[in-house]
Amino acid sequence: MAVFQYEVMNRQGDIQTGQISAADEAAALARLQENGFVVTEIAQQKDRAQKKSGRNKKVKVADLALFSRQLAAMLSAGIPVTQSIDTLSRQTENATLRAALEGIASAVEAGSNLTDAFSLYPKVFSPLYVGMIHAGEVGGILETALLRLSVQLQKEKQLNDNIKSATSYPKMIGAFAILMFVAMIVGLVPVFEGFISPDVEITGLTKVTFGLSHSIRSYWYIWILCVAVIIFALRAFTKSKTGHDLWENNKMRMPIFGELIQKSTIARFSRTLATLLQGGIPVVQALQSAGPTAGSDLLKNAVNRAVEKIEAGKNISSPLEESGLFPPMVINMIAIGEEAGTLPELLDKVAEFYEEDVATMTKNLGSVIEPIMLILIGIIVGGMLLSLYLPIFTAVTSST
Repeated sequence: MAVFQYEVMNRQGDIQTGQISAADEAAALARLQENGFVVTEIAQQKDRAQKKSGRNKKVKVADLALFSRQLAAMLSAGIPVTQSIDTLSRQTENATLRAALEGIASAVEAGSNLTDAFSLYPKVFSPLYVGMIHAGEVGGILETALLRLSVQLQKEKQLNDNIKSATSYPKMIGAFAILMFVAMIVGLVPVFEGFISPDVEITGLTKVTFGLSHSIRSYWYIWILCVAVIIFALRAFTKSKTGHDLWENNKMRMPIFGELIQKSTIARFSRTLATLLQGGIPVVQALQSAGPTAGSDLLKNAVNRAVEKIEAGKNISSPLEESGLFPPMVINMIAIGEEAGTLPELLDKVAEFYEEDVATMTKNLGSVIEPIMLILIGIIVGGMLLSLYLPIFTAVTSST
C-alpha cells in the first residue's frame, strides 16, 4: 500500500485535499471517483514518519504501550477510531509517532482500513503490532487487542530494562579500567622514568611500559586513529552477514551472559506467541510472527522449520523439541497447553517464569561480575606498578 496526496472537487464545487492509501495511483483515483469526487490532482507521497526518521528520535516501546492503552480507553468510551487517533497524535511528544498517527488518521479518513493504514509505517509499528490490529479489526475486538498489545509492550520494556541493567555495570567498569590505564601510562610512567638513572638495568616488562608510554605521548594521534579504525572495523564486521551469523550462533554459549540471553529470548518468544494466540491469530501465523520478534536467528529458523512440520500434520511441541533450543519445561508446558486447549495461558506462565528469572539473574549478575572486574583492574594496576618499581628495587639493591 502507498499513500497519495490528492486535491478533488466535490458535488457542491468545493475543493478538498487529503490523503488516501491504495495499491497504486489508478486504484486511488478509482476510489475517489466512486465517492463522487472530480480529481484535479493526485500524487504519491512518502509518509511523514519516514521523511523525518533521520531527524526525529526513535519511537520507544514505552511510547507504543502508552498509545495502545490510551487508544483502547478512547474506543471503549465510544469515540470513533479516526477521532481517537487524531486526538492522540496531538498529545504525543514523540515527533516520529505523531507524524505516523497523523498519516494513519488521514488514511483511515480517506477510506483505508486500519490494518493497511498502520502497515504504512513499518519503522514505527512492527509486524506483531500490525498483526494484532488486523486480528482485532477483523474479529471486532480492537479494544481487547490493543489492551493485550499494551501489556505485551510493557513486559517487553521491563525485559529490555533488565538486560540493560545487567550489561551496564561491566561496561562502566571496563571503561574505568581503560581510562585508568591511559592515565597511568601518560601521567604516572614519565614521573617514575625520571627517577631512574640511565645506568640502572631495567627489565623487559619495564622497557615495554616505558616504550608504550613514549609511543602514546609522542604519537597520540596515530593511536586515536588506530582505535577509531579498529572500532569501525568491528562495527562493520558485526553488521556483516559473517559477523552477524557468528554472533547469533555463539551468543547463547557465552559464559555468564549466554544463559541470560537464552532465557530472555524464550521469555520474549513465549510472551509474543501468547499475545498473538489470545488475539485470535491462527497457530501457524502466530508462530511465523513470533519467531522474528524473539531476538535470535537460531530460534527464528527453528520456528520456521517447526511451522513446516506443523503444516504437515505434527503437533507444536515435537518440532520445537527437536530444535534443542527450548528447555524441557517449556516443551512440556506447550504440550500440555495443546492437549488441554489452554496454550495461550500456559505460554503466559512460561513468559512470566523466565521474565522473573531474568530479573533475578540481572540483580545477581553484579556479584558475579564484580570479582572478575576487580581482578582485571588489579592485574592492570599491579602489573603497571611492578614494572615501575622493579628498576628502583634494582638500583637500591645494587647500591648496597
